[in-house]
Amino acid sequence: MAKLAQTSTKYQIRARINAEGAVEKPDVIGALFGQTEGLLGPELDLREMQQTGRIGRIEVSIDTRNGRSNGTIVIPSSLDITETALVAAVLETIDRVGPCNAKISVDTVEDLRTVKREYVINRAKQILSHLIGKIPETSTVTEELMESVRQAEITEYMKMPAGPDVATSNSIIVCEGRADVVTLLRHGVKNAIAVGGTSAPPTLTKVCREKETTAFLDGDRGGDLILKEIRQIAEIDFIARAPYGKEVEELTKKEIFKALRGNIQGLA
Repeated sequence: MAKLAQTSTKYQIRARINAEGAVEKPDVIGALFGQTEGLLGPELDLREMQQTGRIGRIEVSIDTRNGRSNGTIVIPSSLDITETALVAAVLETIDRVGPCNAKISVDTVEDLRTVKREYVINRAKQILSHLIGKIPETSTVTEELMESVRQAEITEYMKMPAGPDVATSNSIIVCEGRADVVTLLRHGVKNAIAVGGTSAPPTLTKVCREKETTAFLDGDRGGDLILKEIRQIAEIDFIARAPYGKEVEELTKKEIFKALRGNIQGLA
């Protein structure tokens, strides 16, 4: 017996069966074929339609308790909606299953394409929501792009991380680390150079001798130690500090320029 390809199924008839006695699945299938034969003509005969693939495999589920049988019938259909409705209606003419009186009631005729369409729409909403959550705002993309440009602008001057203007500028800003130089670059300050920790490199002596130098350090104990280390090997013209408890890399543009404007003259 040919089976209906699942992809060609358009509709699905769902019905309930109630029998006044114990019946089994073969009894129900036999009643479906036997009691509907010829009612709608040869073209809509259930057995013939199943053999030609217009009706799919009929699924029957039966539960027998206390001398009564109740269950469900599911019939897939590739017929058009009118023919499918006729097949559904003819099921309700069945009044016996095996030796028992029975009644079949059609619950629904589902348009499987609608069910699939609803699934597709709901799934598409989920996918779209997931994608939208990952699409960055234009401002975020712009900031990431600018950040990559700033990172590319960092050079080395006498083996120390430095902004692009350190080599040509008459004045420099000495910071603790590379992150401080990146922060200053982010806000347009391109003449910063980093000592790279509490141990200032000897080359800093030569750099500070040639250029007007401002030490711009964190507002904590670490900043005090680095300032002490720098002043042991280099001449500092001015000292600027981040607000107490803050690091240079944490500062906003306003805080950076306020700190630089409020620098004090260094003591050699």
